[in-house]
Amino acid sequence: SGQCSGLCEVSCLCGSAPCLLCGCCPSTRNSTISRLIFTFFLFLGTLVSIIMIIPGVEEQLYKLPGFCEGGSSSLGIQGRVNCKSFLGHKSVYRMCFATAAFFFLFALIMICVRSSKDPRAAIQNGFWFFKFLILIGITVGAFYIPDGSFTSVWFYFGVVGSFLFILIQLILLIDFAHSWSQIWLRNANEGNAKGWYAALFIFTFTFYAVSLAAVVLLYVYYTKPDGCTENKVLISLNLIFCIIISVVSILPKIQDAQPHSGLLQASIITLYTLFITWSALANVPNKYCNPTLLVRNSTAGLVADGQVTQWWDAPSIVGLVIFLLCTLFISIRSSDHSQVNKMMLTEESPAMLSGGDPSVEDGAHRAYDNEQDGVAYNYTFFHICLFLASLYIMMTLTNWYRPDEGSQMMTSPWTAVWVKISSSWAGLLLYLWTLVAPILLPGREFS
Repeated sequence: SGQCSGLCEVSCLCGSAPCLLCGCCPSTRNSTISRLIFTFFLFLGTLVSIIMIIPGVEEQLYKLPGFCEGGSSSLGIQGRVNCKSFLGHKSVYRMCFATAAFFFLFALIMICVRSSKDPRAAIQNGFWFFKFLILIGITVGAFYIPDGSFTSVWFYFGVVGSFLFILIQLILLIDFAHSWSQIWLRNANEGNAKGWYAALFIFTFTFYAVSLAAVVLLYVYYTKPDGCTENKVLISLNLIFCIIISVVSILPKIQDAQPHSGLLQASIITLYTLFITWSALANVPNKYCNPTLLVRNSTAGLVADGQVTQWWDAPSIVGLVIFLLCTLFISIRSSDHSQVNKMMLTEESPAMLSGGDPSVEDGAHRAYDNEQDGVAYNYTFFHICLFLASLYIMMTLTNWYRPDEGSQMMTSPWTAVWVKISSSWAGLLLYLWTLVAPILLPGREFS
């Protein structure tokens, strides 16, 4: 069995054909395994980035030869900031640049692949060992990129990519909310209606209660009676917008057009919107209005009183968890809604719909080719999603901070605040569109 296991590993790592699975694993679609392994590559890069930004590890990086020459080279701002102070920040940018470049490369290679009969499909679904070597090679090369303006330029790439990935998260969340409500209402119609309706009420009430508590806490911690006008306006606007979508979701005309729409979906979107608002306020570069603002200067992370500053805040930790869940959703989940499947390009191929599983016939456990008649997902779009996810995790791990060109500190720019707030508004508009579209476009199918 050991020899068989070894052959399996070689087949998976180096082969381009579907590889045998271990005896304890069920037969699995080739497309599912490929997505999961690529996602594992992303998670591996994320884990390395997290390790590099831990203060103790960051200090050890300084000792690596050539990594921070003499401890005096600049980090993208022409000698104003000691390289040693922001080594973890620099490392995260390089590591995430490597993973982003890796997925962007495969996005270009896989353009217009229609089925597994295309020779490039073998590259997508095999040769994992060589792909891993390519990722390592890009990573090593990324750490030799001259500082110069790299950090400043790549920061804006990260801002744009993160905005787009937040929109993808919102699309998945809206679809998840609609699917959840539809399934539970369907179960209520089939039997035990009181139990299912009670469960819907409990979850909806809980989400709104947490949202209300969040609004109160945001006003308490991020506003002052005699100032912080911007914070008050942003919190109030998003609160008003959330109330509007909640009211719209239960209007009679909306209910007639979409019987499954309701307060459960609105409560989920409200809670996520307030999380984005919290995350945005945590980046407001005003210590008076933002008590959670992190300060890091060029003296190895020490503030005026000599205390080591905290480098991760709560919104970043929550954002990291949401990132992990959404990335897994992108990898393994197909929506109950055909429109979302088409938009996310994860609609099942004809081979999958026909249920063809050759491994069942011979009793072997293998990853069977389910894409001979058509790909199960769009390869290029999948890699673009992981490319954007790499940029999002880069910004999350660095708190959307960047070296300040006028001082020797890492600062939080207003850019981060407005990108997050605008993404929350885009998400609310997108959810509102899912509610009113069947009424505005009665000839279209929105089931």
